[in-house]
Formats: sequence, C-alpha cells, structure tokens
Amino acid sequence: MTALLEAVDVTKSYGRTPALRGVSMTIASGEIVAVTGQSGSGKSTLLHCLAGILRPDAGEVRFEGRVISTASERERSRLRRTEFGIVFQFGQLVAELPAVENVALPLLLSGLSFEKAAEFAMEWLERFEVADLADDLPGEMSGGQLQRIALARALVMSPAILFADEPTGALDSLTGEQVMRAVSGFARESGTSVLLVTHSATVAAYADREIRLRDGAVEPVEVLL
Repeated sequence: MTALLEAVDVTKSYGRTPALRGVSMTIASGEIVAVTGQSGSGKSTLLHCLAGILRPDAGEVRFEGRVISTASERERSRLRRTEFGIVFQFGQLVAELPAVENVALPLLLSGLSFEKAAEFAMEWLERFEVADLADDLPGEMSGGQLQRIALARALVMSPAILFADEPTGALDSLTGEQVMRAVSGFARESGTSVLLVTHSATVAAYADREIRLRDGAVEPVEVLL
C-alpha cells in the first residue's frame, strides 16, 4: 500500500535527553496503527512530530509524499486544521464555548458561516450520541462526554488522518471501549487513517497493526518459525 504518512529516520531530543532515535514508520490510507510502549518510550513525541506539532532534529516526515517536517509553522498549522485531526487524553476543549461551538470551531476558522458550521457540528454530535449536550459547557460534562465531543471536533473536517494520544486514558473501561468502537467504526466507514498512541492492549487491539517503541526506537518484530 502507498504510504499516506511516513517517518524516515526521525530523531528528537529534549536538551541532552534523546526521545526518538531514528524512528522510521509508515501509515497507509485507511489504516489504523497503534504505537505502544512504556511511559517515556517516545510515543507522544513521535505523534507530535508526525502531526507537525514538533519539528524533528533530523530525519523527515512526509505526508502524501511531501516533506512537512521542514515546512513553515503556517503550513503545518494549515495541515492540522484541514488534513489532520488531533485528540488528546483530556480532550482540551475551549472551556468558554458550548459543545456545538467547540465542534464547529475548525470549520469557523476555515471560513464557513456560523450557521453551516453549527449544522455540521450537530451532525457529528449526533454521530457520537452527545447531541443533547450541544448547549452545555465542558465543565458540565463527564470525561466520556468530553472525549466524544473532542473526537467530533477532530473529525468534523473529515481529515485524512486522526492522531489520538491516549484517547481513553482518562476514561473507565466501558466508556473507553465505546469511544474506540466509535473511532474505529468511523475510520472503517470513511477510509480515514488513525494513529493511536496508547499503553493499553485493549485499545491497541482495535488497530490493524502495532508499532512498539522502546527507549525511542522501534522494537524489531519477532518472527516465529
């Protein structure tokens, strides 16, 4: 399969502490990939480099064959707004905005009218079964509700790839599985690629493939003869 997103010998350090040591990996269109490993293995740093949040110290990140790791902050921000959906463990919604406006925000930033953006946002709230929370503020919601709304916001632009950093880490097991069923179901239906960063074997089981990091490097795959 042709790579949608590719890391080639990516390295990243924080001061003198290496976080990534020459990581190479690919994600194909429509593929769900789980990146796993212990805390401190470099999982979140890799996601941030792939999503254009961080620039690697060396190596390249390519999206649809284009090198994006050396692109301007403006271009990488545009990609995160139009081609990449990103959701973190705690959702990171805008506290002052109700759910429908949180989900509509990427559309509004892209120039869509408020009425049309709100219409699309409501469709996504309905898809994640939280339409009844449209007028509620984040502080009035449970963790599971917040994460569903964050996912709706990340997907409202129909991105080519969803980056999910410990998307169920703050949820109980039942709610976590509900969220993962919703994410994987949408990905299968739409052809959106998903990069999951997780320490959970249950979450990783929703992926087509697992890449395990250890001390900032990809662990070799064991081949059983």
